[in-house]
Amino acid sequence: MNFGLSEEQQLIVDTVRLFVEQEIYPHEDEVERTGEVPEAISSAIQQKCIESGFYAANLPEEVGGGGLNQLDFTLLERELGRGSMALNHFFGRPSGILMACNDEQKERYLLPAVKGERHDALAMTEPNAGSDVRGMQCQARPDGDDWIVNGTKHFISHANVADFVIVFIATGSEQTNRGEKKLITCFLVDRDTPGFQILPGYESVSHRGYKNCILSFKDCRLPTAQILGELHKGFDIANEWLYGTRLTVAANCVGRARRVFEMTLPYAAEREQFGQKIGKFQGVSFQLADLITQIDAADLLTLSAAWRLDQGLPANREIASAKLHATETLAKVTDTAIQIYGGMGLMSDLPLERFWRDARVERIWDGTSEIQRHIISRELLRPLGA
Repeated sequence: MNFGLSEEQQLIVDTVRLFVEQEIYPHEDEVERTGEVPEAISSAIQQKCIESGFYAANLPEEVGGGGLNQLDFTLLERELGRGSMALNHFFGRPSGILMACNDEQKERYLLPAVKGERHDALAMTEPNAGSDVRGMQCQARPDGDDWIVNGTKHFISHANVADFVIVFIATGSEQTNRGEKKLITCFLVDRDTPGFQILPGYESVSHRGYKNCILSFKDCRLPTAQILGELHKGFDIANEWLYGTRLTVAANCVGRARRVFEMTLPYAAEREQFGQKIGKFQGVSFQLADLITQIDAADLLTLSAAWRLDQGLPANREIASAKLHATETLAKVTDTAIQIYGGMGLMSDLPLERFWRDARVERIWDGTSEIQRHIISRELLRPLGA
């Protein structure tokens, strides 16, 4: 494994970071204040991303995407993580699960998403089925060639701007040695489908402007043609195409942690108390040493896991380790930065309190820290028969 970046990779890093600094940073305060992303701003970000050639960089060239491998895309996500998630969404990374579309679905969903003509959202979580995805209660029953869907999804990110939603729904059950297990099918649901509503979600302290929504299905009729992949095989395509989403969270957290650290280090070198720079006090200097060590470790874990995916190597444990360590490192970095800044760190005049609040959700979504520890320990113990 080569730890240095190629010229092309360095260009990706430099280009995306400059984009974030010029097109994202200037609008962050407004989004934080209002909790909204004005359409003029979101459209401008999307158009500039398309013009730069980075829109849909995560999807293959044969469908019009940028064709980045997993490591290169992780570098891109790391730089995007430095900016507001509400604004970075419009940089444009359609869900990779759309690669499971059949020919007709490609024309209606995949290709328009790659071109930026349609936006998607992904829906799994329900009020009573968070980490326990198999516990979902949103169900579809067959009715001729159609399926009738009833139920609710919540915490569905950016569904407010989605033209269609990729929804995982229970379509049956089977008996296993552990009891009854639900069979899950993935559906493509257009925003204007009768019986389907996208409702405002909850007010969150993390990532203001990046909306979560509630999806309501009331006798919603979906043709079998709307099934993405095969009937009852929803988890199969999720495992194939959503494998790296936890890696994206890790990369975002590394980028944000570095931004926070880059704000804190100069402050520690300039701020004076008791006649000397506070960075000279061991209580502060040792904290800085710990932070950069943890950030570097999170960075290397994340890039290493991405590299393994590109090599076709098993990476489930490595991705879980990256997600676990990067999210918990971000929490430590933001909290320590506020401690070093003192009272001003909690004031809205500085973005540190925003970073602190935003960091909290990272240990929950895309699999909680507890789920990641379960994955890691399971991968360690299974080969030993435990």
